[in-house]
Amino acid sequence: MTVIALYNLKGGVGKTAAAINLAYLAAADGYKTLVWDLDPQGSSSFYLNVQANNKNETKKLFAEEIELKDVVQGSVFENLWIIPADISARNIDALLSGLKHSKRKLKSLLGNLKEYDIVILDCPPGISLLHENIFSAADWILMPNIPTTLSINSFEMVSAYFDDNGLDKSRLKCFFSMVDHRKNLHHEVMQQFYKDKLFFKNYIPYLSDVEKMGVNQQPLFEYANSSYAAQCYRDLWHEVKKVCL
Repeated sequence: MTVIALYNLKGGVGKTAAAINLAYLAAADGYKTLVWDLDPQGSSSFYLNVQANNKNETKKLFAEEIELKDVVQGSVFENLWIIPADISARNIDALLSGLKHSKRKLKSLLGNLKEYDIVILDCPPGISLLHENIFSAADWILMPNIPTTLSINSFEMVSAYFDDNGLDKSRLKCFFSMVDHRKNLHHEVMQQFYKDKLFFKNYIPYLSDVEKMGVNQQPLFEYANSSYAAQCYRDLWHEVKKVCL
């Protein structure tokens, strides 16, 4: 089982759209794929039209009041399952701080899953005890970055965090997201980082087809399968598959 976290220190970078679309493509390729929505906003859960069955489900899960296998729900798509988020996810850090081995709780929970090929973690922004759990549990951390100064600064801060905490930075893989070809700055930043070979070659453009995921409450491929945005996600998935699986 390969665990892939979609993460960024910064919010609003296209992380959840990437999590859902990459999960959809993985499932379509025949991989048994589980999305775990760790963000209290629950956007991944919304895109797949799934809600938690129990009140405070995330809190109960980390407190081991319920088992992981009991909160997994199917989606309408073959080979694609989800652990939905609920508002209690906002309290995970407080809960983790009172536990023994608090930095490895997520990895321990994931160890109970054997039946999936890929687990994709949709992570909230920030760096906290939850994120330390994510960095410990994930085989790969994929960071979408908008090619702007602030977004790249977030990448550099995370890179420095990995260095300072002795984490394996080779597990940190990045790609450009929400790329606007009308902006010269985007092109300049992309060329700088492509030259240094720090980012995946493929990127996700800033297009309304991606934004309409919320309106359609579906992965991109269900309503715009032949679009340029869909092809960009396919290209990115092929690169991710080659490197991470």
